Amino acid sequence: MGTTGDLPGPGPAPGEAGDKGLRGNSVGLLSSVVLGVSTVAPVYCLTATLGPTVTAVGVRMPAVFLAGFLPMLLVAFAYKELNKAFPDCGTSFTWTVKAFGPRIGWMAGWGLTVATIIVLSNLAGVATDFLYLMLGEMTGSDTVAGLGDNTAVHLLTVVALIAGATAMSYRGMTATKWFQYSLVGLQLAVLLLFAGIATGKAAAGDLPHSVGFSPGWLNPLEVGSFSAFTAGLSLSIFMYWGWDTCLTMNEETLGSAKTPGRAAMISMVTLVTSYLLVAVAAQMFAGVGTTGTGLGNPETADNVFAALARPVLGTPWSILLFLAVVASAAASLQTTFIPVARTLLAMSAYKAVPPRFGSVHPKHRTPGYATVAAGVATAGFYVGMTLISDHVVEDTIKALGLMICFYYALTAFACVWYFRRELRRSARDLLLKGLAPLLGGLLLAGVFLKTLTDAWDTGYGGGAVLGMGSVFVIGVGILLLGAVLMVWYGVYRPEFFRGETLRKDTPALVVED
Repeated sequence: MGTTGDLPGPGPAPGEAGDKGLRGNSVGLLSSVVLGVSTVAPVYCLTATLGPTVTAVGVRMPAVFLAGFLPMLLVAFAYKELNKAFPDCGTSFTWTVKAFGPRIGWMAGWGLTVATIIVLSNLAGVATDFLYLMLGEMTGSDTVAGLGDNTAVHLLTVVALIAGATAMSYRGMTATKWFQYSLVGLQLAVLLLFAGIATGKAAAGDLPHSVGFSPGWLNPLEVGSFSAFTAGLSLSIFMYWGWDTCLTMNEETLGSAKTPGRAAMISMVTLVTSYLLVAVAAQMFAGVGTTGTGLGNPETADNVFAALARPVLGTPWSILLFLAVVASAAASLQTTFIPVARTLLAMSAYKAVPPRFGSVHPKHRTPGYATVAAGVATAGFYVGMTLISDHVVEDTIKALGLMICFYYALTAFACVWYFRRELRRSARDLLLKGLAPLLGGLLLAGVFLKTLTDAWDTGYGGGAVLGMGSVFVIGVGILLLGAVLMVWYGVYRPEFFRGETLRKDTPALVVED
């Protein structure tokens, strides 16, 4: 049974799913779509990955964005079908346990948790950079704009933003619904404005570095090498990460078996459309050169929009692009706490992590302790990475791609195995429960293994650590840390690992539409 107060209750009894204390039927289809788009943070993703993707694949950047959408779409079918069968806020963790057992499931939950902490830290960092750039644009002061480069100021601001987002998430999504609607609407409107103006100026033909559109930009088969393709694909996969937030809200969604899956699909179509429009427009306007506003310029790779804001939108409208990045990161900072907090809540309910993570606030009906713990871990991770590496954003984004591929692929394979006896029932079951998830899982597993191999090279990321690439150390080190924690907790609290709290035959919690 679940908890209704601030103190955690016992996990569900063997063979039954428990009510975890969340507020049911509080999120509709539109709210779920907004949460999915908000968590992905499209403006933030674009400014952080346009440059590195161009560096990897050149003018084929739009093709790689399109290719990254394919495995995400295929995996989304797995999520949709698994959610119909078992709408549980633990999503990847819960479903993988039911398919493959407690240890593989625990590692899937760990992968989701650390991926979220990594992206939260990057969100806070980018939000801080653009906050001061925006204030500098508004005041006309280069000194104010440069405050983000001051390490002490930067870290204090990052920690403050994380604390604010944690507090808002602690109160729950329904309390800030219109805040999210406004920020997501602003992001999409500014992206459309940017794409339209950039395309128009490029078409006018009076820009020194502009290039004409070519259909080959959309052909992933024309990427120079397989290593370059997988490097770019890893980055593009990161750009779609977060749509599964719609699924982690399933126990709080009206129509929990169907609505979250529909919302995920709508979110991804919205994202791929906006990404392709902006990628093509930015490439036409700036080209892929390595100097000036060129998208391949290593000096501006981490924040491409900072370099393009004035040339594309002009003064004072360039402030809109800075504002959109800040809004994107701020909105996502709040909503990205959803998957990690609810995954930890589910893991606690099934006794896979300490019971304190199952604490639900009596008024806000949110996973209070798990949310605060995620905020503390995020702040600590960002401060530590900033002090260790000068390339924290790029290194952690590449490591994040490993984490995303890891737990998404496990979930896709879990769908195939979980429904293996149903695949012969109909062509639909074979396609949506078998072939599509299998192909998506294989694609992501391939990207994971190739990226892992490439990441061993010290030139892949920001430098070398103990003779290995920093991205390899971050990615593998985090997975090994998870394995050690799993073994330790299995000795300390073995019930979950003995299959006593969550099994294949554990029934789904029935939620009335």
